[in-house]
Amino acid sequence: MSNDPPPVILSHEEITRYSRHLLMPEVGMDGQRKLKGARIVVVGAGGLGSPVTIYLAAAGVGTIGIVDFDRVDQTNLQRQILYSTSDVGRSKLEAAADRLRALNPNVTVEAHETPLSSANALSILRAYDLVVDGTDNFPARYLINDACVIIGLPFVHGSVFRFEGQVAVFAAPGGPCYRCLYPEPPPPFLVPTCAEAGVLGVLPGIIGTIQAAEAIKLILGTGDSLAGRILVLEALRMRFREVRFRKDPDCPACGRHPAIRELIDYDAFCGVTPRAGAPSATIADSEITPEELKRRLDRHDEVLVVDIREPQEREINGIPGALAVAADDLASRLSEGGPSRDLIVYCRTGDRSGRVVDELRERGFERIFNLKGGIAAWVARIDRDQPTY
Repeated sequence: MSNDPPPVILSHEEITRYSRHLLMPEVGMDGQRKLKGARIVVVGAGGLGSPVTIYLAAAGVGTIGIVDFDRVDQTNLQRQILYSTSDVGRSKLEAAADRLRALNPNVTVEAHETPLSSANALSILRAYDLVVDGTDNFPARYLINDACVIIGLPFVHGSVFRFEGQVAVFAAPGGPCYRCLYPEPPPPFLVPTCAEAGVLGVLPGIIGTIQAAEAIKLILGTGDSLAGRILVLEALRMRFREVRFRKDPDCPACGRHPAIRELIDYDAFCGVTPRAGAPSATIADSEITPEELKRRLDRHDEVLVVDIREPQEREINGIPGALAVAADDLASRLSEGGPSRDLIVYCRTGDRSGRVVDELRERGFERIFNLKGGIAAWVARIDRDQPTY
């Protein structure tokens, strides 16, 4: 008795739906059957995952897995085209599945509502033929890379930042992996996230669509993939450029003598443990809650509130009376003895200001505190009349 999988058959409806594919010799009936039989998992259902999943579903990829654990937020709608205003507050996976099934009822959507981690990455990803990376942080990228190398799966990487985007294919057979290009992560928090720096709304659409094109080509086995190449888009000047790189024979993941045979703690590897490794007791001692700050301001205590955000952020919201000082300038503005009153520093979420406070406290300034949760927490819990971002 044969254990071969049953042949993939296209229905009359599917032949009509995909007819523009079927007319192409690079696709045709055989290629469309490959797409229908393919299983692709997309990690992240955000700005990149939105166009990727939409175009994979439209193209007829038979099974699309999505890994995400977030809920739709109003700030997502500027770029995450999977969702509409009515989806705000819903599970992203639930909303995404509804949208994709409405687009193409022939597609099976498999939802993995969990953070991808060292504990589950291998079991989730090995059920698929190809991985698309729609994440926005370095721990996730190294995790996906190492898991794909261990399993033997190629993955299509994408990233966006302000006006710039990148696409590449890693861990393809015989090709370089992410660690070949980036052996070590950048210093913690050197590269801001999109939530901190912003991103042009259409940019994830362009980059995600290219990722979908690369995924489809890999399934079809046609064309030249972006393995060993990074395609870089500079949207402000509307220029594409290509950076070539080679497989590193000494790469710890995919080299001749790989040292990485199991998944590790990628937050620790990338140095993004809470506040770059500061002990939790130290963090607690250097933080103040929005409620405590409000009480101190109402009592007219001797405090000075400092906003270290970028000018464009301050135009959105802020704490009345706060002094605007660039993060890099704060230390130079302090006298040798430190401030004569308590200094409360804040940014959007408390991450940037927390690092500034930690650095200044290490230099001996004790009367400096971080606003826990930043302006986001202040608006949510103290001043709800202000807009958020």
